[in-house]
Amino acid sequence: MQPEYKVMPHALQPFCRKLPAFAFCILVGLQASRAAETAAMDPALVPDSSIPIPVLEFDASHALLVRPSSTSSEHDFDYLVGNWTLKNRKLASRLTHSTEWQSFESRVEMHQILGGMGNIDKYTDEASGKPYEGVALRLFNPKTRLWSIYWADGNSGTLDPPVVGSFEKKIGHFFARDTYRGTPVIVVFRWDVRNPERPIWSQAFSTDEGKTWEWNSINVSERAR
Repeated sequence: MQPEYKVMPHALQPFCRKLPAFAFCILVGLQASRAAETAAMDPALVPDSSIPIPVLEFDASHALLVRPSSTSSEHDFDYLVGNWTLKNRKLASRLTHSTEWQSFESRVEMHQILGGMGNIDKYTDEASGKPYEGVALRLFNPKTRLWSIYWADGNSGTLDPPVVGSFEKKIGHFFARDTYRGTPVIVVFRWDVRNPERPIWSQAFSTDEGKTWEWNSINVSERAR
């Protein structure tokens, strides 16, 4: 089968005709490489636009109101116990209209704590060329029937504000107010466990109180062998 190449945008064609032959070949090669990368990408690493993010609710002081689903349970994360390898994609730059994504692999070890009312992830990767380690702490509140998910890493040494929420029909959404580089945002974590052997985690930011969202990070997990 012959390789498929993207057609060069018309706006670039006059410019590229003036380039030396080797430079033109580099441009075509880069486009072909990006096309091949897109074609080979695991579909799970593209945020699923068919899954709606729940409409946000706010109280009188404009704090987030998060309500549990009718099925919310301390067993919602039981599927995640064990060791996993992750394929990851993240935006190279957040909240800048970037369309460049970076791919890398990582590992997670998850253990239950507090008799199953909580759990801890140990996350590791070397995407930056040096070891990076993070910890996710998840706690289930039996009174509110909501999960709170906290994150800390070796760069900050502090817990981020928890995202709070629950699962409904194998999909969990968890929300928090936070800031990103000085910009107030609402953060959502999504866990899609319709296939518990390949759970998908993704993250989005909103700067307009949930009217629009930018997905900036996603990964799919598989059992470590």
